[in-house]
Amino acid sequence: MTSIRHRCITALAPALLSLVPLSLALLGSADAFPVDGDQTVLPAKTELNEDVLDKPREVFRSQITGDKSYLISLGDLAFNSPSILGGPARQANISCGTCHVNGAGNAKFFMPKMSTRPGNFDTTGPLFNPKANNFVLDPVRIPSLRGARYLFPYGQDGRMASLRDFVRNVVVNEFAGLEPLPEILDALVAYIQDIDFLPNQSLGPTGHLIGKVSESERRGEALFSRPFPHDPDLSCAGCHIPSAAFVDHQQHDVGSGGLFKTPTLRNADFNAPYFHDGRFDGFDQVVAHFDRVFDLGLSAQDQKDLVAYLTVVGDGAQPYEREGASARLKEITDFNNVLVTAIPAQDKQTVSLAIDTIGYELRELTEQYPDRKDTSVSGGERQRMAARNALKELVLTLRRVDMAVAEGRNNDAAVDFKNYRYLMAAAVPAVLAGAEPWSLFNPSVHDSHYAALRQVLQSKHVTH
Repeated sequence: MTSIRHRCITALAPALLSLVPLSLALLGSADAFPVDGDQTVLPAKTELNEDVLDKPREVFRSQITGDKSYLISLGDLAFNSPSILGGPARQANISCGTCHVNGAGNAKFFMPKMSTRPGNFDTTGPLFNPKANNFVLDPVRIPSLRGARYLFPYGQDGRMASLRDFVRNVVVNEFAGLEPLPEILDALVAYIQDIDFLPNQSLGPTGHLIGKVSESERRGEALFSRPFPHDPDLSCAGCHIPSAAFVDHQQHDVGSGGLFKTPTLRNADFNAPYFHDGRFDGFDQVVAHFDRVFDLGLSAQDQKDLVAYLTVVGDGAQPYEREGASARLKEITDFNNVLVTAIPAQDKQTVSLAIDTIGYELRELTEQYPDRKDTSVSGGERQRMAARNALKELVLTLRRVDMAVAEGRNNDAAVDFKNYRYLMAAAVPAVLAGAEPWSLFNPSVHDSHYAALRQVLQSKHVTH
């Protein structure tokens, strides 16, 4: 999607373009960049972590079976489309994928007055749907959606048995979207159910540790299954059942302020912060909480062993992937597959949704190749301009497709879409690859660019 960050950059562009390139030796690697400026409906200093270079890796069940359906592709597209949400979210170009990046939780997400810490968000706050406002700042942790098909009921408090009902509630009630078409709702559910856990070679089929395991991890596994001293009917493994994706599908009061469902421990290394409201940063804090609340009498070594066990259980293969033009184009190509079906079917609504979403993605990709006037980037002007122009041509071609479908000119739509797919497959990848050394996918260019923006923001706040 076209990022909120792009709107911020646009608002700050005049000041940015006049900056002399900044010294990375003085500034170091840039941290995540906050949303600011006058062209966003979001609170100043909102952090969406959109500028991060390493994104969570997304694994699909359909990758194994080789049968990724049209419905799943449509759900993937809708999940990343601001168009299905209500006014403020749509205006800010926020989608489901903003909070759940590639299906994983966004631990850096922070929105003033809607979050109490990075990684949580008040779904009953006033910004996105005033009708849902409960006038209490009670944010919940942004969860990962990996393995969601195993993790019913849904919601931090497990209030909904149906994933379909839960997704509809998010769209309509939490983000004030229009009632989604049944096909779109079915597609969103199909997509979420297709997101798999990252594989973990240390876990056997029954959820027990296998392979090369340390002594500390073995001791932690034993402690995990050991009954609590003051209630032999309880144990960690009694709720986090290893053979059942480490859940029991129940709600429990663990001394955190109410009844909340048992969260999975699969891939939990990448699901921080922890607990329903994200109050804890690490497993050590979680273990200390349970030791205190349930009077477990754990020694310092016991706690270390449990942390070691949780860490190996929560691991996953290749958790992150480096952002780049090829990865972005692959995602856009997956979205294009929706058009392959929707255009011949003359499905005007789906075509419009797909082109709107793909257009957002292409425009965001364009901004990864800074304009020649951007003084924070040096060199590669010809390559950067070629990349920007190639992507703009794709956007224009898609607009022609959309207009042709809307007007019933099916032959024209087919011709333009064929040309678009040719450009996507044959011409554009090479042009983007040629410009990548001077793009924001290059870490040094990325850091220089955002360091300059940060300086502009700091000056703006000091001035005002």
